[in-house]
Amino acid sequence: MKRIYIFDTTLRDGEQVPGCQLSTVEKIEIAQSLEHLGVDVIEAGFPVSSPVDFNSIREISKSVSNPVICALTRAVPGDIEIAADSLKFAKYKRIHTGIGVSEQHIRTKLRSTHDEIVQRAVEAVKLSRRFVDEVQFYAEDAGRADDDFLCRIIEAVIDAGARIVNIPDTTGYCLPVHFGAKISQLVNRVPNIDKAIISVHCHNDLGLATANSIYGVLAGATQVECTINGVGERAGNAALEEVVMTLKSHSELGYETGIVTKCITPTSRLVSAMLNMSVQNNKAIVGRNAFAHSSGIHQDGVLKSRDNYEIIDPKDIGLTDNSIVLTARSGRAALRSKLQKLGFTLRGQEVDMVYERFLELADKNKYFTDDDVLALISDIDIIRESRRIHLESLEVISGTVTPRASITLIVDGVEVSTKSNGVGPIDAAFSAVRQLLNVDYVPQDFVIQPMTRGSEDLGRVHITLDNGERLIHGFAFHKDIVYASVEAYIDALNRIQF
Repeated sequence: MKRIYIFDTTLRDGEQVPGCQLSTVEKIEIAQSLEHLGVDVIEAGFPVSSPVDFNSIREISKSVSNPVICALTRAVPGDIEIAADSLKFAKYKRIHTGIGVSEQHIRTKLRSTHDEIVQRAVEAVKLSRRFVDEVQFYAEDAGRADDDFLCRIIEAVIDAGARIVNIPDTTGYCLPVHFGAKISQLVNRVPNIDKAIISVHCHNDLGLATANSIYGVLAGATQVECTINGVGERAGNAALEEVVMTLKSHSELGYETGIVTKCITPTSRLVSAMLNMSVQNNKAIVGRNAFAHSSGIHQDGVLKSRDNYEIIDPKDIGLTDNSIVLTARSGRAALRSKLQKLGFTLRGQEVDMVYERFLELADKNKYFTDDDVLALISDIDIIRESRRIHLESLEVISGTVTPRASITLIVDGVEVSTKSNGVGPIDAAFSAVRQLLNVDYVPQDFVIQPMTRGSEDLGRVHITLDNGERLIHGFAFHKDIVYASVEAYIDALNRIQF
């Protein structure tokens, strides 16, 4: 298997998304997650751009030890000197310097000549080599560059000491076949190309970033530059998870990476949260619907054998399982499977009762989420009859006074009451419930969602508790969100034996 190195630029190119700037502490947390993920190189920032970026690179260098830490520069002596200083504490360090090489960039951005561009590139590489052994050169806008000039400048920077040459499709313009041909030309025409690693850095303006990256690898590149969730300027970069799982799924191609794929989903969610940038539902690999099945035919096939409709095992990327999405097209088998995963084992008449209720609502809902199924179960009398705990009454006081809750429960047919304070009305009510039941279960997840629009419409609450063996779900909906929260908490407690 041929080793492909993964160069992650989430903290540099990914952070260039408007409104997604990260603090130093947040960058360190993401860098440590990337280290656990197994990336080979972390491009930690552009140090000359701001004191925050400079400091972040220094602190990241102290916080991780396995990946190479890379700092970006322009082909400007001051940039390179500052980058070298920012990498002072890195165990493995790399300066990433470069310049535009397309006719567009040379004429309108740099307002220079081909000879001057080659001279500046060579000088930047030589200066960088005075500070670090690993120098990477980027040929900005190589996707639109003249192939003859690209070969010329790549040969020159390798002679000057560049150990990695980055061929970016900066504007996402290339078609995969053309980008692959561009890499092939470098492999075949640059006489000293064997002295450097070819890297590809593809943008997603036409939705081709991952395809271009793969074609680059097939043509001879051995490093791929990418970001978690494909974040980045404009339409983003090649998504790390897509590149890695494509190579893993097509093992017949003979490539492997050092990525610990089970860390993909946790890292994706961390980056999404830190950047406050949601992952689209249909995003490949890490989207909410990537392993979701709604068609009855697909559901039946997947329940019989996952391989019928899934080319990746969701467990390989850190998910617990795929998702059977209930719709009006779903049958009893899918409903029963979903109920079992949520902790309910129903048989015979019980399944029929739930399924009849499901069919009544299925045409009204576009699809059923886990919360909807939990609500469905909560409406079934046979389930309610087995409950030990019922909410009899609830009063809360909040605002300018210390939040306080007065609550009455019916527990095993006996009425019990108490009062409790808290940091808010819901916390006070939860505290009162725990006092009455003498338990210490604290919600692991607590989600409040509107079911319809308007201040007087229903709100839905989903609470998850951990009983040490599995996750227990509680669900409720009500116009009063505090009341719904307490009902959901009690709903979950009713499912725990204590």
